[in-house]
Amino acid sequence: MQIKPRRSVLYMPGSNERALQKAKTLAADCYIFDLEDAVAPDAKQLARQQVCQAVKAGGYGERELIIRINSLDSEWGRDDLAAAMAVKPDAILVPKVSSAADLEAFKAVDCEIWAMMETPLAMLNAAEIAASPIVQTFVMGTNDLARETGASLENGRRAMVPWLMNCVAAARAFGLDIIDGVYNDFRHEPGLADECEQGVEFGMTGKTLIHPDQIGPCNEAFSPSESEVERAREIIAAFELPENRGKGAISLNGRMVELLHCEMAEKTVALAEAIAQRQG
Repeated sequence: MQIKPRRSVLYMPGSNERALQKAKTLAADCYIFDLEDAVAPDAKQLARQQVCQAVKAGGYGERELIIRINSLDSEWGRDDLAAAMAVKPDAILVPKVSSAADLEAFKAVDCEIWAMMETPLAMLNAAEIAASPIVQTFVMGTNDLARETGASLENGRRAMVPWLMNCVAAARAFGLDIIDGVYNDFRHEPGLADECEQGVEFGMTGKTLIHPDQIGPCNEAFSPSESEVERAREIIAAFELPENRGKGAISLNGRMVELLHCEMAEKTVALAEAIAQRQG
């Protein structure tokens, strides 16, 4: 079972060459090199050039590199897409996806397509978007969603819980990863920890970040603990015993354990091993 760690996904403004170079030394699992929201209009061309040079030059180890392009409806989007396709990042992040039709223009792209889920229509069409064979990952754009709906990000994001869980269900139904939205107050460590814990409880794959200081807490939150890995290995070993092979449920340490728990355990171990390999 091959699982890619996507616990921490850090946004990097494409116009900041120093940040693009610093990214080579940080412990994030993935970087989103941003050509859209983080870049002023007069810096769009420079950002595109710098991002493509950085991706082409490499030096980021096993970290995944994602380029967020501008909307194809903008004056920069088509050039962004052409330039990104030429350097072949791990994925292209498409902003403001509201329906499956918005992904049709990316059929011929020779890398993964990630979809920003940040509009009211995206919340209503989440299943349709997830069902598209073009997309592999959802990225929640909670700031844009708050702006367009007026919903609050305060009080544990309770106003957005129905949308977030709807997107989780849609993504998982079609085998997609889903990355949680950013936590804006990057100096408030307890708040970040709470929101990371919430994302884990929701079933998110990882979380998008806006500052390097958020990487460590995020990686810790979205990594299985030693006890979880130990428990997972115990479940797998129990199902591999000759007397338990082929069974849908077994008794383990006085508790009923089903085959679905073994499948979950295999994912936990695979993630732990992938994390260890990346760190080693």
